[in-house]
Amino acid sequence: MTALPLAGIKVVEVAQNLAGPFAGEILARLGADVVKVERPDGGDDARGWGPPFLADLSSVFHAANASKRSITLDLRSPGAVAWLVEYLGGVDVLVQNLRPGVIEALGLGPERLLAKNPRLVYCSLRTFGRSGPLRLRPGYEPMVQAFAGLMMVNGEEGGPPMRMGTSVLDSGTGMWAALGVLAALVERQRTGRGAVVDTSLFETGLGWLANHFASYRISGTPPVRHRTGSTRLVVFEGFETKNGPVIIAAANDRLFAKLAVALGRPEWATDPRFGTNALRLRHKAALIPEIQTIMLTRTKGEWVDLLDEAGVPCAPIHTFLEVLAHPQTAATGMIQKVPGLDLELMGLPITFDGERPPLRRRAPRLGEHDREIRGGGAP
Repeated sequence: MTALPLAGIKVVEVAQNLAGPFAGEILARLGADVVKVERPDGGDDARGWGPPFLADLSSVFHAANASKRSITLDLRSPGAVAWLVEYLGGVDVLVQNLRPGVIEALGLGPERLLAKNPRLVYCSLRTFGRSGPLRLRPGYEPMVQAFAGLMMVNGEEGGPPMRMGTSVLDSGTGMWAALGVLAALVERQRTGRGAVVDTSLFETGLGWLANHFASYRISGTPPVRHRTGSTRLVVFEGFETKNGPVIIAAANDRLFAKLAVALGRPEWATDPRFGTNALRLRHKAALIPEIQTIMLTRTKGEWVDLLDEAGVPCAPIHTFLEVLAHPQTAATGMIQKVPGLDLELMGLPITFDGERPPLRRRAPRLGEHDREIRGGGAP
């Protein structure tokens, strides 16, 4: 890769915590020059979201802010705002996720900035969206997972709702923001004009419910929680073995027939209760316990080998350390060394001509690039 795809694109990030910085991180890893604007009194709150810490920065901050430069501006100062407005006149993209209403109160709303720089792509990440009764309400990942209904479809059947084990709304909203920015940059190539891009954690949460929503609209039945299973497919879930769980994904009737043979029950393929997916859904309560009883007769390694040989999609349910140690993880090259720091981070899950965008620099110290970007006389 001679140059990264976004080389030459200038981005200003006025964002903190996770969703906005993750959007900026994606753009930075793709080659954009991302300048992170932070408060002089401590900067991005995520700098202190620890332990653990390395080089006085939290692990979360490292993960979402590598490959960026940092400057400090007190945006309560009219002089600092005036400097930023002038600087944004030569920038391609602004990413911001300040508390709703704050960016406009500072005089940094899209109307003012696009009037000065019509080519600017102005991207806002919000909690609940740009309109509606909750548009001015701030929030964090767990409260929006709860509000959007994601917790109610996550967890064990009959058990309590559960938060998803990673920040799916922060990272998902960051991805949608980056995708929107990229689309707006392509459109700018045709029109010469920038755009206002908006997304939010709540809209991302609703987006993750797309399949549940379609099913509900057709069936009239709200979704229920499944520990590892599916509301639409059988057999499509995890089973305990002698030494740990295995996921079986027999997603069609042909694969179920292969599974039946592998389990020593070939007659199931023509059983009037199990012959089609619709029948298996209807008789799931009879089928799943029988499969579970059989699965407990071997180890997970034995089952994975046997099911692989039979052509049935399956996988062991790995622990965190098991997946890191697996040779497939190493083969992807997803784990990357941070330049100048004894740290590894996950890379972007995308390659160009077979090459993954590299980590170009460590996460910046607060205001590390003030002199380089603002000069000695800036406010």
